[in-house]
Amino acid sequence: MPQAAEREPLTSQDKDPAQPSWLKQLGPGLITGAADDDPSGIATYSQSGAQFGFNLLWTVLLTYPLMVGIQAISAQIGRVSGHGLATNIRRHYPRWLLVSIVISLLIANTINIAADVAAMGEAAALLVPGPAHWYAAAAGLISVVLQVWIPYQRYVRVLKWLTLALLAYVVSALSLSLPWLKILHAMVLPQLSMDSSYITTVVAVFGTTISPYLFFWQASQEVEELRADPDAQPLKRAISQARHHLGRITTDTRIGMAFSNLVAMFIMVASAATVGTHGVTQIESAAQAASALRPVAGDFAFTIFAAGIIGTGLLAVPVLAGSAAYAMAGAFGWQNSLELRYGEAKKFYLIIISATVLGTVLCFTRFDPMQALYWSAVINGVVAVPIMVVVMRLASNGSVMGRLRITRSLAFWGWLCTAVMAAAVAGMFWTMYGSPSH
Repeated sequence: MPQAAEREPLTSQDKDPAQPSWLKQLGPGLITGAADDDPSGIATYSQSGAQFGFNLLWTVLLTYPLMVGIQAISAQIGRVSGHGLATNIRRHYPRWLLVSIVISLLIANTINIAADVAAMGEAAALLVPGPAHWYAAAAGLISVVLQVWIPYQRYVRVLKWLTLALLAYVVSALSLSLPWLKILHAMVLPQLSMDSSYITTVVAVFGTTISPYLFFWQASQEVEELRADPDAQPLKRAISQARHHLGRITTDTRIGMAFSNLVAMFIMVASAATVGTHGVTQIESAAQAASALRPVAGDFAFTIFAAGIIGTGLLAVPVLAGSAAYAMAGAFGWQNSLELRYGEAKKFYLIIISATVLGTVLCFTRFDPMQALYWSAVINGVVAVPIMVVVMRLASNGSVMGRLRITRSLAFWGWLCTAVMAAAVAGMFWTMYGSPSH
């Protein structure tokens, strides 16, 4: 399991903060993990369960340590250096690389916002009959208000409460009669396949689970936490605080990613045990997954599942827009913090507003959510690997991390995650252009 960076001895000049309860240590990692299970991810996990039953459950076991590794590294870069990923990339890498990364991230995130907002509108229309487009517009407006007009310290508490929406999928799955021995067997000894549709779905699960916007978000949230504490400093200048904060990051990230993968597992299980066993093998949206669940699992499971789509969307859309804004602001040296008022960070907030509004407007066009998600996954997959290479190099750079460069154990998991994602991208292109069906 990934470990925190090497600890430096305490000095009398810097007092190590008292260790809070594990619950109080949860924050950026928990929110990041929960945001990973957005409506787009719900659709992907539902599709994998409907089409392949329990045979893709092994992916949640494999991705867990990989997610912990790369997310903990991203968080440590933010807390140790005192700057987000984009700012660090701007200071240490060519401008063309930075601009290409942040523009790709902005495009992919906006498309993903559009798909998530559309799913929220459709889910709301399932629960309260009405125009899905206007429900989507209301969801987009609420997401903007959350970020622009609520100061960070209050806003982050809202996000923490929204993570509870993911429990809807645990409840909906546990309301069913499930073959747990069969599920456990499939997780440990899955039936693998080289079929192009199987590989495509595996790539989609990996692309949904390990996404570039999550790296930028968690690193920036550590910077926000740093700014919110008047006694805190970047860890490379306050070595004695490392024991507390790197330990907190490790705990927060492990629990957040475990929560994320546990929910993904329950979504796959619920889909496989219901719609997958009744001949429904194509799920094209989270709302369709909820609808398909109703005649098989009943009104209770349907209602919980659909309500969860709205709750997770309200969590994920601000994270998508916020990560794009942090990346753009860091790239161009703009003021950026959710604690600042609009007038103090106009460009930063305009990116949040523009990405959310544009994504919402797309719902009123001939927007095909699944086609959009396909291209979003392609962009994310292609850009993820070079971003991860850069993140790993930053984490091992003494000018960025000082004496708190990542340990060999954490570096192993980070590079393994990078290699797995590179293989996933290669698999994606093989299914697109090289498989027999093409």
